[in-house]
Amino acid sequence: MHGTSLRIAAALIALAVAPLALDGAAGSAAFAAGNCEPGDKVDNSTATDAKKKIEAAGYSQVRDLKKGCDNVWHAKAVKDGAPANLALGPDGQVRRETD
Repeated sequence: MHGTSLRIAAALIALAVAPLALDGAAGSAAFAAGNCEPGDKVDNSTATDAKKKIEAAGYSQVRDLKKGCDNVWHAKAVKDGAPANLALGPDGQVRRETD
């Protein structure tokens, strides 16, 4: 019974922290959800930082920003009227992803 209570409490904490992580304030959503390995070094870049870099590369309507354990931000955006799936690497390069 005690183990079940601990698992439920841990799940509730993870759910409470996940919205903060999506905004970048607490690291990555993947890290908060427990999808990263203990040795992964998640940097402190934020969704706001990523959006600014993507917009500086000529994209607009940036949305659905998600960060992986590899510190790559994934997003959807529009450039020249065409929708695109993007990856922003830790090197600052914005690249199109294939569907």
